[in-house]
Amino acid sequence: MKRDQLGWGRRLTVWLLPLLCLLVVVVIGSVSVGSADLSIGSVWKIMMSHFMFVGLAEKDWTQAAETIVWEIRMPRIMLAVLVGAGLGAAGTAYQGVLRNPLADPYILGVSSGASVGAAAFILFGGSLSIFGSWTLPFVAFICGLLTLFVVYRLASINGTIQVETLLLSGVVVQAFLGAGLSLLLSMSGEKMQNIVYWMMGSLTLADWESDVVITPYVLGGITVMWLCSRELNILALGEQKAHHLGMNVQRVRFVLLVTASLVAGATVAVSGVIGFVGLIIPHMMRSVAGSDYRVLLPVSAVAGSILLVVADTMARTVLDPQELPIGVITAFLGAPFFAYLLRRRRKNFW
Repeated sequence: MKRDQLGWGRRLTVWLLPLLCLLVVVVIGSVSVGSADLSIGSVWKIMMSHFMFVGLAEKDWTQAAETIVWEIRMPRIMLAVLVGAGLGAAGTAYQGVLRNPLADPYILGVSSGASVGAAAFILFGGSLSIFGSWTLPFVAFICGLLTLFVVYRLASINGTIQVETLLLSGVVVQAFLGAGLSLLLSMSGEKMQNIVYWMMGSLTLADWESDVVITPYVLGGITVMWLCSRELNILALGEQKAHHLGMNVQRVRFVLLVTASLVAGATVAVSGVIGFVGLIIPHMMRSVAGSDYRVLLPVSAVAGSILLVVADTMARTVLDPQELPIGVITAFLGAPFFAYLLRRRRKNFW
């Protein structure tokens, strides 16, 4: 039976279950490797002691080993799952609502705004500690949202917004913010390395608190975007047809853009700038699972988690003990694959 002849619920099951199984496999693999000299058996005894086999496993590991596995590796892996899911789903929503295959969570300047805010805080506000270690992510998050507001107001003409105007507004604002970021970098001196490292993305600051804070943003945002998947399917027919079918195009677009930007801003706030996930994953999943957003959004979220867990594992093990920025890994993985897809499907890519 052809893919389009299956109902969307069956297609969702067909693609989501294998992807969830694969996610479990990569999480198991990721928690088992690292720079610390720990046996796989010890790692799994520690893991089991925190789940269903509490009290059954004899504690023959050190407190340091338990700290490494449960307090360092697991929070980081779970953060990678959440950030990857958020970026994958947000990228899918951006490409659907803008009907542009090049749109991703950063096309409207959320990333650039967050980067400028973080760089300015590192350079001028390092002594401030309003929210403790969360002050820098909070500043980045707010600056990303403010950038979205500026782009949206700039693109609004007589209360309506054209997709082309919105994209051009994003490009203009990003160019301006890029100049501002270059100015900050030229003034940063010895702090330049910290700013550049944050811009390239990292999950090194992950802890259980980070996971708890970001979870409502990611899961809530993905739920809202999935509830709007029917509207995204209608938008794929064109704005005029969507309007004639009774859909309030401007309201749906506003809700989806704000939701996707909130999810993207939350992920940038805890992980820095990680590119390619929101751009590559929707293309990959659309080519195999189809363009129905009721299926595409969930599978893109899970696929984004898989990609980011794999990328983070490589980032902390390839040059062990030195750690690579995760953005470098996603670029190495994403750019060749994107070139392959572009070459293979350069006709009727969308």
